[in-house]
Amino acid sequence: MKKPAIFLLAVFGSLSLGAQITGQPANYTANSADGGVSDALYNYAMGAISDKTAKSSFLDDSIEGSPYMSNSFSSGKLYYGDELVGDIYYRYNAYNEEMEVKQSNLENERIRGLSKDKKIKLVVLGKPMSFKTFVDKSGNTKNGYMTLLADGDYKLYKHLKVTFKEAKKAENTFVKSTPAKFSQYTEYYLEHPDGKRIDQIELNNKKLIQLVEANKSNELKSFLKENNIKVKDENDLYQVFNFLNNTSGS
Repeated sequence: MKKPAIFLLAVFGSLSLGAQITGQPANYTANSADGGVSDALYNYAMGAISDKTAKSSFLDDSIEGSPYMSNSFSSGKLYYGDELVGDIYYRYNAYNEEMEVKQSNLENERIRGLSKDKKIKLVVLGKPMSFKTFVDKSGNTKNGYMTLLADGDYKLYKHLKVTFKEAKKAENTFVKSTPAKFSQYTEYYLEHPDGKRIDQIELNNKKLIQLVEANKSNELKSFLKENNIKVKDENDLYQVFNFLNNTSGS
């Protein structure tokens, strides 16, 4: 099923760093007899030529670390809802919460930004990434890309958080200067069965128990105690969510 032109323009947006839509739109409409959704997506949303240069400036050798999950582009499948749009190459800028995409992995291929539409998902190795609204451990409501690790009534998400620290010059000869640096942190989140809220998980038994609904908290507490589980990593969370989803509704 082909999407209307207004949808096609929404799926791929120009990148945030001053990019503008350029060029002429392709000869494609929702009633076209030929072409496909993937072709229309790219032809209707051309990124500016300067996009690649602007985005590559993040990869400055003088800056430690990286804003990207990976500096290289990787392959993935793009969906709108449950409908497959096509194959793309992506690079996730976690600092800007932006998905940079290309239609091919050629070096000179134009880089574009994926629209932050919550119906869009990028599936990589069977795991979907999508744009979500969530609440961090300090109670702040934020938006960003999250990877679904465990599905069910209770959903487990992973989120890559990146912070940036400016370079600092040495104040005297006894103190070393420090370079600018990107630091990466992995966060985990729980989406509740009603789908209305996604909360950050702190890797602590007591705080995790407090996140779940009252009718599940005692069951979870007993499960953790009986299995001698102290939640400290992703594998422990898989066990917790397997338990929650297998006993949900009971």
